[in-house]
Amino acid sequence: MAAARLGRVRALYKRILLVHRLLPPNLRALGDRYVREEFRRNRVAGVQEANRFLEEWEAYADLLQEQVTQSVMSPVQSAPYGADLTTNKLNNFSGEQIGQLYELMQEATKPNFEFNNPDDPSHKK
Repeated sequence: MAAARLGRVRALYKRILLVHRLLPPNLRALGDRYVREEFRRNRVAGVQEANRFLEEWEAYADLLQEQVTQSVMSPVQSAPYGADLTTNKLNNFSGEQIGQLYELMQEATKPNFEFNNPDDPSHKK
């Protein structure tokens, strides 16, 4: 059972990173970093938590893949990615998850995408 879940986790992780390749460089860097941290953070989750984690990330991958495909098929200057969180979902978040969401929001709304993006040609090492 654990081996099957591990295979599912690895396949999902790879799928998300592949979809991220089609995002603009700044969003890809932010998304890759966040996904990496979340998957590491949830390595030791219980069965119920792990199943919920996988369901949410699978829904994310499906939605983002659909949005990226639409963006590639009909390029727009600034394509919207992601989805709004419902009040119901927010109410089900733990305090730690709310904190992580707040940190992600701060990172994503920095002026001129100041976060560390090694793929950006203007990135300073």
